[in-house]
Amino acid sequence: MTKLLKTMTLAAALMGGTAAVAQDVPRIGAAVYGLNAEFMQLWAAALEQHPAVVDGVVEVTVFDGRYDALVQQEQFETMITQGFDAIIFVPIDIEAGATAVQAAHDAGIPVVGSNTRVNSDLLLSYVGSNDVQSGYMEAKYVLDQIGCEGGVVIIEGPIGQSAQIERLEGNQQALAECPNVTVLEQQTANWSRAEAQTLMENWLTRHGDNIKGVIGQNDEMALGAIEAIRGAGLNVNDFAIAGIDGVTDALMAVKNGDMASILQDGSAQAQGALDVAIKAVMPDYEPMSAIWEQYPDMPWNGGTDAQYNVPWTPVTTENVDALLEMRQ
Repeated sequence: MTKLLKTMTLAAALMGGTAAVAQDVPRIGAAVYGLNAEFMQLWAAALEQHPAVVDGVVEVTVFDGRYDALVQQEQFETMITQGFDAIIFVPIDIEAGATAVQAAHDAGIPVVGSNTRVNSDLLLSYVGSNDVQSGYMEAKYVLDQIGCEGGVVIIEGPIGQSAQIERLEGNQQALAECPNVTVLEQQTANWSRAEAQTLMENWLTRHGDNIKGVIGQNDEMALGAIEAIRGAGLNVNDFAIAGIDGVTDALMAVKNGDMASILQDGSAQAQGALDVAIKAVMPDYEPMSAIWEQYPDMPWNGGTDAQYNVPWTPVTTENVDALLEMRQ
């Protein structure tokens, strides 16, 4: 539907009688750190399913940053050159992304952050979730399951991305409450299931039965650890394993009793960020996404708040079926 609308808009632009109308449609770019894994695919799909996009109020273009800060910088330069009206930014690197934001600011293009943070005070707003909180929640689950005794491993996200930094802070807060727990290994797997599987295979060889818990800073990496455990002929239920995001395979794993997960509502993050971005270029705009009714504790406030925190939802045996049904 979105592609059809974009095609129709392009066709209108080629027709003299409607050219002015087509040119009035704001163009908003979304620079995301990478689209290889399901979570950001869900985020991007929700952006393109936003009512304002479906109805042709705005045009949205999603740029795949390929997990590379330089690629994201080049994409910002492209959007600036092409005269995009606003940009939604999901950066791979909390520091490197500031250069891109500065360039857009200098060009008079508002930037709204979403999902991951950038160290810049030039953002118009940020729509995401509190990663310190989720890091604490997942680690506490693992530590409670092992009775605050024994060894754990931490599989981190890309070093230098805000989610890795803040989830690790939350992990460490929970670990500080369990002085008898030893962190046997701590390394990045770059949000990758395959990389996490390789790490866990090596760690199982090195530490064997001493590993009691796995703190995966996202679901993909927790699922990679599960594959490694199964591949070693071990019982997954002998380990306490947790991840973050609520991707589909993780929901199934929770349903099967293999791990814990916390749903990160990427749809709300994406659609909320788009509402804020549209408001920045269309002052009379009222939000069209249903997420503001879904989360009454996160009021719209005219789209002027510097930060909007989308709540986390722990995945449980009671809500997992409903969450899975939403994916169909």
